[in-house]
Amino acid sequence: MPLDVTNRRPKTIATSKKGTSNKIKAKEAVPLKKQGEPRWYSADDVPRAIPSRKSHAKPTRLRSSITPGTVLIVLAGRFRGKRVVFLKQLASGLLLVTGPYKINGVPIRRLNQAYVIATSTKIDVSSVDVKSIDDKFFAKAKEAPKKKKDGEEFFEQKEEKKVISDARKKEQSRVDGALLPLIKKVPQLYHYLNAKFTLTNGVYPHAIKF
Repeated sequence: MPLDVTNRRPKTIATSKKGTSNKIKAKEAVPLKKQGEPRWYSADDVPRAIPSRKSHAKPTRLRSSITPGTVLIVLAGRFRGKRVVFLKQLASGLLLVTGPYKINGVPIRRLNQAYVIATSTKIDVSSVDVKSIDDKFFAKAKEAPKKKKDGEEFFEQKEEKKVISDARKKEQSRVDGALLPLIKKVPQLYHYLNAKFTLTNGVYPHAIKF
């Protein structure tokens, strides 16, 4: 026989605090629904806004074998196989190097340390001032918006020549002028920087002492 619960009284919970007794109805003890919460579950997946975690960029750690004045071998890019002189590490973590340009044609440029081999050859570059060269030095100038081309102009291929600024040319000649006397002091270093690094049959990189 089913129980008749229509006339039953709500349950009460007795609590005591400092010798006093209070009666709280069980219905009132149920937590109320928070404002803004939906009453029913949505049938569709509603994307929730997830707070973004701002990660602080850590400075790139320079390899212990790379110090100012170290001769590096470039492994990738347009100048792969060339030997360059390391000048300093920039704020972006990239390496500032140069050939010098008058010796092997490598201008002042930035390289990732993952694509170079550090050699044991080193020169003193403490007298070479490169404080004025930073990441902004390599920033590209903003180009004007291009006009829409017609049908005939669209298929015409025009090679755009890269124009080197006068400021970069002056900086290159200044750095080369400071490096060349230091390089000529070391015997055979001029020819060593001018020679390209190559591997022949039977020569293994891991067996070479750079």
